[in-house]
Amino acid sequence: MLTRVVVAPSGFKESLSAEAAADAIAAGVRRVLPDAELDLVPLVDGGEGTAVALAAATGGRLVTVPATGPVGETVGAHFALLSSGDTAVVEMAAVAGLSLVPRDLRDPGATTTYGVGELIRSALDRGVRRILVGCGDSGTSDGGAGALQALGARLLDERGEELPAGGRELTRLHRIDPRGLDTRLADVELLVACNPYNVLCGERGVARVFGPQKGATPEQVEQLSAGLENWAFVLTRDVAVPDTDLRYGPGTGASGGLGAGLAALGARLLPRFDVLLDHLDLDARLARADLVVTAEGALDHQTPRGKVPAEVARRAKLYGRPVLALAGTLGEGAHEVPGVDACHGILPAPMELAEALLRASELLTDATERALRMIVLGTRLPLVSEVQAEVSGTQRPSSVR
Repeated sequence: MLTRVVVAPSGFKESLSAEAAADAIAAGVRRVLPDAELDLVPLVDGGEGTAVALAAATGGRLVTVPATGPVGETVGAHFALLSSGDTAVVEMAAVAGLSLVPRDLRDPGATTTYGVGELIRSALDRGVRRILVGCGDSGTSDGGAGALQALGARLLDERGEELPAGGRELTRLHRIDPRGLDTRLADVELLVACNPYNVLCGERGVARVFGPQKGATPEQVEQLSAGLENWAFVLTRDVAVPDTDLRYGPGTGASGGLGAGLAALGARLLPRFDVLLDHLDLDARLARADLVVTAEGALDHQTPRGKVPAEVARRAKLYGRPVLALAGTLGEGAHEVPGVDACHGILPAPMELAEALLRASELLTDATERALRMIVLGTRLPLVSEVQAEVSGTQRPSSVR
């Protein structure tokens, strides 16, 4: 009997927020199990929706402020003040996310995290003692250089001139002058919620792994990688807290290297789910479920590397709960995500990406209904052991003569 279903999805990038995804799944569940008790837990991973979700979960509020967007234009951004009043949540995607970069301007060598630094300054203006920066869904690859500039650092080339915005400029970085950094940073606890699998440099560096998703050509990927290598060297020499590994430290590649830039200022880079999910009481809610449904835009070999469905499945399995994962696309490794008992794609037929994005809510609801009907059918089928017992207990008829 399925009487309690926990719906714990991530958002679908550039399509559905986590809240919208949860509502779409819930609608599909109700078509099949109208009397089931649904517990909706839209999950955030530091990316889009993080500030809104944590403000709602803690009884806090959003603060809206204008800030510099990823392509240099002013955008309406926001951060959250939690109910305690001493903690701010800065969601980098709210000011430097990929969704804020027009498709015809997707050049991660030019975009900037300057607005992230502006949001941190705005949070400092409110007198907070702790700032949590959520990393995810970024449209940048500047190593956090823009954020440091907004906070008062000067990035200088060989002639002592200030570098313009963008990750491609980091190959020309010669020296960092940190004397203008906001002195209030020394009095706050700066935490970064990030994917620890993301590192700044090397073959698995953030430019190589995520640069193409943000619009970088192969040549630009190499340029960005070289720039981030130089950034790590100069940042370590001129700014960083001693013994900080900015090249390969866990989470240093978060949001195009923003993790490294903030780590140089003394921020602690923490696994995002350890920081974010405690506010949502997720474990206790999973423990009471008969079925757990999670979802994300893509399910593939990268899912176990810090994605929401893998984390939900891991936690659900601590209580022996079955997990269904829904996804916009099922890639290589989709059927091998630890803890996921079944996965289901939401597309009923091939279609253009634009149409799939537009119809995402409808497609997710319909896919949930199809998957749940199969699960319910499975609960009605006799077990193999029961069939075998029935056959063994029945006397075979004698041969007809």
